[in-house]
Amino acid sequence: MNTNSINRREFLSNAAMMGAAGTFGASSLFTSCENGSDSREPALVALRPEAEWNIPKEVLPDKARDGAPLKAGIIGCGGRGSGAAQNFLDAGPNLSVVALSDPFTDRIESCRKTLKNERQVDIPDDKCFSGIDGYKKLIDSAGVDVVILATPPGFRPIHFKYAVDAGKHVFMEKPMAVDPVGIRSIIADSRKAVAQGLCVITGTQRHHQRCYIESYKQVQSGMIGEIVSGNVYWNGTAPWSHQAKEPGWTDVEWMLRNWFNWTWLSGDHIVEQHIHNLDIFNWFFGGTPTKATAFGARHRRTSGDQYDLFSVDYLYPGDVNLHSMCRQINGCTSLVQEVIKGTKGIWYGGDTWGCIDPQRIVDHKGNLLWRFDFNKEKAEHQQTAAIVLEHVNWVNHIRDKQPVSQAEETALSTLTAIMGRISAYAGLDVTWEEVMGSQLSLVPEDLTFKNLDMSEFTIPVPGKDV
Repeated sequence: MNTNSINRREFLSNAAMMGAAGTFGASSLFTSCENGSDSREPALVALRPEAEWNIPKEVLPDKARDGAPLKAGIIGCGGRGSGAAQNFLDAGPNLSVVALSDPFTDRIESCRKTLKNERQVDIPDDKCFSGIDGYKKLIDSAGVDVVILATPPGFRPIHFKYAVDAGKHVFMEKPMAVDPVGIRSIIADSRKAVAQGLCVITGTQRHHQRCYIESYKQVQSGMIGEIVSGNVYWNGTAPWSHQAKEPGWTDVEWMLRNWFNWTWLSGDHIVEQHIHNLDIFNWFFGGTPTKATAFGARHRRTSGDQYDLFSVDYLYPGDVNLHSMCRQINGCTSLVQEVIKGTKGIWYGGDTWGCIDPQRIVDHKGNLLWRFDFNKEKAEHQQTAAIVLEHVNWVNHIRDKQPVSQAEETALSTLTAIMGRISAYAGLDVTWEEVMGSQLSLVPEDLTFKNLDMSEFTIPVPGKDV
């Protein structure tokens, strides 16, 4: 098992210098917003042709179209898995949750109770599969049409591969993996899924949030001009907690119950959480960075092997710079937002709960050019929750028999975050070719409830192994 200590010589010697697609193709996913710019201004010059815009082709409906029943199995019954199950049920008619899987029986029972009390859904005993390999039993024998993957992200490549090989449509939460080996596995299976006619949607819900889609259209139409730089933030409180190891627990069980404390399971919070903001810049820019220069620190955490904060400078093609910042420390200033700067103006992203006056564009003098109308959206739509709309889109693709996969795009955004983490842990510049070709793998090959050599799980010290 690899640890978090990053040796540059080892990292580079393992790199196959593979390279990867630096741009995202247009997905079959919505389009229109009033342009707030002055009609006397010169015509806008689009950043790319509208046919290449990576957005849904129709306005996101509140509900999925009716059709043949779809039976879902939930793999990972923690808070996000239980939530995703309900989001799926809210997405449209003839949708049901029929099976559950989780390494731990108590989490299955908690999810069963939630579904029964809140949705009047009964999951029978023979449709509940515990253990680390329970996902196989669910996929093989539960009679499901679709699966929702919501386990800790270290498991994502393994579960995705098994589901695709079994011919199941997949919804999976972000991030896609915790290391470069896992990312390449996701990319390969994403392409296989499309070839098999499957539909794969990921939990980067901003791609299904109308305010972001409309903002994307304004930026691609040329309202801010050519993109020159950006800033993305997830500076928030510490959501992590720590459960003491109980008698009889193996190291693996203890770590799984505290998965957001361990890099091999979560990827660290730059990967597990900040991917949302990095993904927005990649999406709007239309590509991935060429280099990352980062640092991080650990001030308050007392458990696990992760950092409290990261600061990363990413260099993108065309000498475009992105500064990324994320922090999980209580008592500090919070900000969750994306800012993209162009030659003509600046776009401010974010949600109404986290930012002051989000989803707007101003010129370089501060004059408002455009703002998303949240009140209008609420008046015209009954469903505004992106975590439901992503399931609406997924179901519509399945019922329309239109293969789609967001997995590769989200994998590249995940790798962007991994690239920043590696740079911070090592104290070294890291290029896209190096990280894409690296053989770094953090997940144990033998995934069973067992004890581990816990001395391998050290807190990274930049420059130590160089």
